[in-house]
Amino acid sequence: MDERKALDATASGLMIMLCMIWGLQQVILKMAAPDISPLMQIALRSGLAALLLLPLLYLDKTTQLLNRQNFKAGVLVALLFSLEFFLLAQALQLTSASHAVVLLYTAPIFVALGLHWKFPSERLSTLQWVGIAIAFLGIVVTFLRVESDSHSALQQQMLWGDLLALAASIAWAATTITVRLSSLAQAAVTQTLFYQLAGSFVLLFGLAVILGQETIHFTPLVLGSLAFHTLVVSFASFLAWFWLLRNYLASRLGVFSFLTPLFGMAFGVWLLGEKIELNFLIGAVLVLLGIVIVSFQGWISK
Repeated sequence: MDERKALDATASGLMIMLCMIWGLQQVILKMAAPDISPLMQIALRSGLAALLLLPLLYLDKTTQLLNRQNFKAGVLVALLFSLEFFLLAQALQLTSASHAVVLLYTAPIFVALGLHWKFPSERLSTLQWVGIAIAFLGIVVTFLRVESDSHSALQQQMLWGDLLALAASIAWAATTITVRLSSLAQAAVTQTLFYQLAGSFVLLFGLAVILGQETIHFTPLVLGSLAFHTLVVSFASFLAWFWLLRNYLASRLGVFSFLTPLFGMAFGVWLLGEKIELNFLIGAVLVLLGIVIVSFQGWISK
């Protein structure tokens, strides 16, 4: 029986903190990119965070990492998790952090669509379908700049980067849906996270080497980035996210996720000096409005 709850004050406050952290992570990845590729950063942070999880797994006597059912599901979510961050890492090399974070956080829309067909509690209302339509319109608007400036090599590069970021959001949504529909829905949060982190370390580290993106210059910025992404993003924030996913309705967790792109754009402009094109800003507003409608529909319709 699905006993997940609607959002309360605890979940709301935690989501705001997570949104700020997740909005900052793409910006820091791009800041450190001249000295370490985003792909290698993500691989290393996953491996280090997996090591941090080992004591928690050891203390939890109910954890069965090699349980056949959980292990098969764990391999699948590890592949999807790795795909998400591989696509994101490549996107950050082609487009701005502001673009990447907005498109990545369209994931709640794809989660809502995916879970609509499975759980009665996750069924989309007419108003939510309107919100999804608005969000997809916003996605289209963000790409319109390329049509009027197709001769620009930079614009073409950013287009591919934006498409990769959008694909990463779909991979993230697929990961979330897989967790909900598999035996991992009842597994310990630490177990699910370990599958993802350990699997992505192996896969992404290997890809970084194969693609020639393994070079690292250990500057203070690189060390700070690795510490932030390991301790705060991959360890603490992902643990919190999976705890929320296990205890609250997945489609409702997007209630505050619209803040993440706002934080991401703000940090991108502030720390990286990025410029936000008018059409992208309009598209982002439509995307965020769609997410708000899908997530807040219970309050809006009252």
